[in-house]
Amino acid sequence: MEEDKLEELSGVGSTLAERLREAGYRTFSSIAVATVEELSEVLEIGEAHARRIIEAAKQKADIGKFITGDEVLRLRKELGWISTGSKQLDALLGGGIPTRAVTEVFGQFGTGKTQLAHQLCVNVQLPREGGGLEGKAVFIDTENTFRPERIQDMARALDLDPSEAVRNVFFARAYNTDQQLLLAEKVEELAERENIKLVVVDSLTSLFRAEFVGREALAARQQKLARHLLTLHMLSELRDLAVLVTNQVQARPDMFFGDPTQPIGGHVLAHSVTTRVYLRRSKANKRIARVVDSPSLPEGEAVFSLSEAGIRD
Repeated sequence: MEEDKLEELSGVGSTLAERLREAGYRTFSSIAVATVEELSEVLEIGEAHARRIIEAAKQKADIGKFITGDEVLRLRKELGWISTGSKQLDALLGGGIPTRAVTEVFGQFGTGKTQLAHQLCVNVQLPREGGGLEGKAVFIDTENTFRPERIQDMARALDLDPSEAVRNVFFARAYNTDQQLLLAEKVEELAERENIKLVVVDSLTSLFRAEFVGREALAARQQKLARHLLTLHMLSELRDLAVLVTNQVQARPDMFFGDPTQPIGGHVLAHSVTTRVYLRRSKANKRIARVVDSPSLPEGEAVFSLSEAGIRD
């Protein structure tokens, strides 16, 4: 997607256009989906002026119109899919990890969340007929989990050049939630130069959990998390890429029957992600994946294994 000529927008001169680009608004689409409050703050202009700019961007980007269901169906047939490396897991997910969606995997430590994230960073580089998108990946690390040597191991197992595979993964470490949000916003700028087809956030909630402690901080945490998820959704839809987020869990002490494990993030996260997948341990190196919520997939389970080669059946 090429950068649009923002100066063509009504009410935007060269100075405002430069401010927009510096803030990460480089296309008509990104401005069209911005809020009046955001744009007003970024440009230091009144809300009425910001609203006119957004409306002009909507007209340029052709956003805000109704289309028929068959047109939506046609667009969905154009989705890209990244194989997980396991045919059973791919089948459970309807073909793998899709573009234009935010997929969440949650589970206890050692269930394979980070391993799946690494595997997708390799698989996205494969040709389309091999389960990839011939693209590159972004890995936003909040827990010091990224291991380039693991990327190399998985690449060798697929007969890919390990050095090239590592070079095709863009890494960034986040140490606080402000930095995490900023890195997600900067992916769009990176995607203008590179063929980014996958964004991984591992993990989505750990920094939020550490910074916002206590009930009095819950509202602020959820508001900030919602903003972060909105950025990830915009990235996935406007850039036609896949987003995978991993999530921590906590135990419910008031639950006496069934599995007490529940993901962090509350209703904001539950309602925002497209598909939620719960990972849990089985015997030896086996893991069980369960789809717990999706607009298009039925609930179900699949068994896969973790090995030196990566995610396999």
